[in-house]
Amino acid sequence: MSEAAAEVLALEAVAKVYNPGTPAAVPVLEGASLSLAAGEVVALVAPSGAGKSTLLHIAGLLDVPTGGRVRLLGQDTGGLGDGGRTRLRRDALGFVYQFHHLLPEFSALENVALPQRAAGAARGAAEARAGELLGGVGLGHRLGHRPAELSGGEQQRVALARALANAPRLLLADEPTGNLDPETAGRVFDLLMQLVRSTSLAALIATHNPELAARMDRVLRLDAGRIVAA
Repeated sequence: MSEAAAEVLALEAVAKVYNPGTPAAVPVLEGASLSLAAGEVVALVAPSGAGKSTLLHIAGLLDVPTGGRVRLLGQDTGGLGDGGRTRLRRDALGFVYQFHHLLPEFSALENVALPQRAAGAARGAAEARAGELLGGVGLGHRLGHRPAELSGGEQQRVALARALANAPRLLLADEPTGNLDPETAGRVFDLLMQLVRSTSLAALIATHNPELAARMDRVLRLDAGRIVAA
């Protein structure tokens, strides 16, 4: 596979300014560039407030840059309307956050089935895949439990399964183990890496943990609005 064919995500000189053209303008990203290939796991490190979440939101088509380009699966996303961005996000992207954002009124199985149902899958097929994914993260015995009945590490494992529900090409994770104790964080990270490696998707993982970052393929640092090798 050629390098161009393997490229999943490319940010090209991405800039983001909040309140542009006003005295209250706040530049966050200033020419940030990176690329990710299929099967590659990349760490993104930076101090709090440096713009990691903004960069991930732009990469995940949840926000639009002030300047520069975002290419996903070879497609320049700049010309997409809201509908096109939503479809690409649904079909190609998986998200994991520090706080799991599970829907409290639904069971673990239902939380993982919901993204599939939103993408048009039949209920039976969605629940069957949800059960397989939850079994893969060691929660096959907890399918009917709601988030409040699960530990923090279990909730984050449900969130991992949900992120993979629609077989994404790119996983974006924002401090996915930051809300867990060190031992649980290590187990969840091991599982995340196992899932990423087994599915050959690209992953961009923001973390404050230097030990976890060192276990990834590359470490990038966000510095003064730009991305540099750590």
